[in-house]
Amino acid sequence: MTSASDAELIAQSLPDPEAFGGLFDRHAPALLGYLVRRVGRATAEGLLGEVFRIAFEARDRFDPSRRSALPWLYGIASNLLLKHHRTEGRRLRATARLAHEPAPETGLEERASARSILLQVAVAIEDLPGEERSVLLLHAWEGLPYPAIAEALEIPVGTVRSRLHRARGRLRERIERVGKEETESAACPTGDAHDR
Repeated sequence: MTSASDAELIAQSLPDPEAFGGLFDRHAPALLGYLVRRVGRATAEGLLGEVFRIAFEARDRFDPSRRSALPWLYGIASNLLLKHHRTEGRRLRATARLAHEPAPETGLEERASARSILLQVAVAIEDLPGEERSVLLLHAWEGLPYPAIAEALEIPVGTVRSRLHRARGRLRERIERVGKEETESAACPTGDAHDR
């Protein structure tokens, strides 16, 4: 027996609300992983419930021609995350500090440099406009292809491409600027060395 598609589960849930639980069982793990990476476990669990509450209330508006409900659910999750921007920024900085621990044989200077780069990336991601941040993280963390991101955020695929391009450019520019500043400060450790 083949399992029901997402659209069939949603249609079944209109007269029988318990059928919506199948959608939760199918997609909650992926959404929880995405939310945990964005805001931490405690906040993510609350947001996951909110995603499915909103989806349940809006299930009569789900487009049954969609192959999967997952992009729709990611879109709901992304909208909720936009409201949690400050918490997300703190989480990104904490993740950058803890996520990458170079091997013990790596020198202190290399470890400090790696942490500095990760922190700068986290801060740069935090500073992105919310629309660009959502596209970048859905693509980089969730591995969603452009059409699924477009569906999730209800924007054209061309807009996904341009937002991702701008986000990458901003990140590259920020990292290059930080690298240049670090190189300049290493070459001239005291600010008044050129004045002598």
